[in-house]
Amino acid sequence: MAQHLAKIFGTEEDKVNCPFYLKMGACRHGDRCSRIHNRPILSQTILLQNMYLPPPQQYDDNGMPVPQDEDDLQDHFEEFYEDIFEELTNIGGELEQLRVCENLSDHLAGNVYAKFREEEDAEKALQKLMRQACRF
Repeated sequence: MAQHLAKIFGTEEDKVNCPFYLKMGACRHGDRCSRIHNRPILSQTILLQNMYLPPPQQYDDNGMPVPQDEDDLQDHFEEFYEDIFEELTNIGGELEQLRVCENLSDHLAGNVYAKFREEEDAEKALQKLMRQACRF
C-alpha cells in the first residue's frame, strides 16, 4: 500500500494532494480546492503571486482593442525583469533562476518564481519582502 501511495503522490491519481499546487505553488481552485495544498516549510524558490502586470489593453471609441506595440510591451517587461532581479539579488542573494508567467488564468498570471542558490537566501528575501509589504 505504501509503495502505491508513493507512486501516485503528486499525480492526477492522488486524490488527497493537489498535483498542480505541488508543481506550480498555485491552484486555479484556490482555497476551494478539494485536495490538500502542501506548503513547504523551506525552499530555494519563492513565489510572488500576480506580481507582473503588463500594460493595460487600450480600446478605441468603438470598443475594439487597439493593437499594442510589441517593442513597448517588450521594453515594459524587460524593465520589470531587471528591477525584480536587482531587488531580489540585493535583499536575498544569488539567483539561479527567475521566471515570470504570462498566462490568462488568474492563478498564474504575472506569477514570479525566484530560485535562489541557497534556501537561507530565499528565506531571507521572503522575510524582507514581507516586512516591506507590511509597511504599505
